[in-house]
Amino acid sequence: MFSKSDFSYEPLPLPDRQEFDDEEMLARAKAHYAYMQTRHSIRDYTDRPVAREVIEKAILTAGSAPSGANHQPWSFVAIANPDLKARIRSESEEEERRFYAGGGGDEWIKALEPIGTTADKPHLTIAPWLIVIFAQRWGEFDDGSRFKNYYVPESVGIATGFLITALHNAGLCCLTHTPNPMKFLNDALGRPASEKPVMILAVGHPSADATVPAVAKMKKPLDQIMTVFE
Repeated sequence: MFSKSDFSYEPLPLPDRQEFDDEEMLARAKAHYAYMQTRHSIRDYTDRPVAREVIEKAILTAGSAPSGANHQPWSFVAIANPDLKARIRSESEEEERRFYAGGGGDEWIKALEPIGTTADKPHLTIAPWLIVIFAQRWGEFDDGSRFKNYYVPESVGIATGFLITALHNAGLCCLTHTPNPMKFLNDALGRPASEKPVMILAVGHPSADATVPAVAKMKKPLDQIMTVFE
């Protein structure tokens, strides 16, 4: 991966290769799109347990994402401990109350109205797992000296997309939560100063009466998100 020693470039034959004809490629693309259309961000969870092994495999999938210089500048902290989840909820709601009291600004708060969010975050204790994603701003060798990471926000964003997709593929729902500021997560989870918390994912199964905001189903059409040059 990387160390203080010099590494030379060593090309390997492509380990895995998938080749489909044009018809199958299109069919697979359509099927994956249809499946991802069934993914929803929810706030209403059941306390049905989720096996740790499922979470581990989803995080392993996230860890396979591409990253700048292959430095893999991320950490994932998976939390099932009820006391720790309660602490995170308490401190998150404290930050959220400041936000909704005006700290977020009128425009931002107005934009959230169709989503139906409030400062109350019961999903942070009801969902069986929380996964806190940290971006590693720099790394350290064994002797304490630092090395630089590259394209950290981009790399962590890609890995997070891998994680959300893996969780959905396992039949789980999740919700991204980004209290601001999030420095309390470093203290609560014992993470070093080199790591910046990016978001909390609440992970689990939807409750019987789970809902999603209608606006969440309003996605931009293809001609508004894609430009083609042929």
